[in-house]
Amino acid sequence: MPRKQPTARQERLGRELRKLREAAGLTAREAAGMLGAVSVTMSQIESGVAGVSEARVRRLAAHYACTDAELIDALVEMATDRTRGWWEEYRDVLPPVFQDLAELEHHARFMQVVGTAHVPGLLQTEEYARAVFAYVGPELPENELELRVEHRMRRRQVLAREEAAPYEALVHESVLRTRVADRRVARAQLDELLSQSERPNVSVRVIPFDVDGFAGAGATMLYAGGRVPALDTVQRDAPYGSVFVDASAKLMGMRTLFRRVEKAAVTPAKSRDFIRRLTKEL
Repeated sequence: MPRKQPTARQERLGRELRKLREAAGLTAREAAGMLGAVSVTMSQIESGVAGVSEARVRRLAAHYACTDAELIDALVEMATDRTRGWWEEYRDVLPPVFQDLAELEHHARFMQVVGTAHVPGLLQTEEYARAVFAYVGPELPENELELRVEHRMRRRQVLAREEAAPYEALVHESVLRTRVADRRVARAQLDELLSQSERPNVSVRVIPFDVDGFAGAGATMLYAGGRVPALDTVQRDAPYGSVFVDASAKLMGMRTLFRRVEKAAVTPAKSRDFIRRLTKEL
């Protein structure tokens, strides 16, 4: 049965299969014929509306003359994944992007984050997150505000699980000095950053005001590594929600952007000292 609302991950699988088909110079009708199906079936698979079996993924890859075994295995993993994570509980009560982001973080092999507006979501305290969500317009109903805060706090568990993926956060000094609520919340947030930075998989690095060569105020992003580089994904905030980027040229640009921002950040040890000094100033 066709899915009513495919996830971003399911849609991504469909796009990757379409890319392989188009690279092979085949039409959707021709590809469907290889599966003994009609063209509408291929359309549903490539839009993420319909699922696809491992056998079909491998058959299509063979007909498309794709010889990248790691990519094929990664696509099979996406096609056969039946994970129903905690985020499914929010499917009908929060916008789909909330579930898509949690699912992206769950499957990421590594995460690289740039924060130039707010503390990255996975590092936020509950009160900090509540202040951020309460500031959006139009004003959220109280129950939805609390659901968004709850969802963000549950996302944080991805950093604490066994064999958690490496997480590198680059945070600008302006973010650390901005009081989204009051002095108490600001101090608690800085303490939380210090605490999280002690995790073996978490690195927090500060970009100070006085560093030369930083023009990346608009560089806020989450770069999530896929099983293979071709399946990496970038999530960026937009005026009316989040945008997920996966075009190869744009991914390359985002990798370059992250490296540039990274050069402006001080080491994790110096960053902890920096945050401690800011805490004493509050």
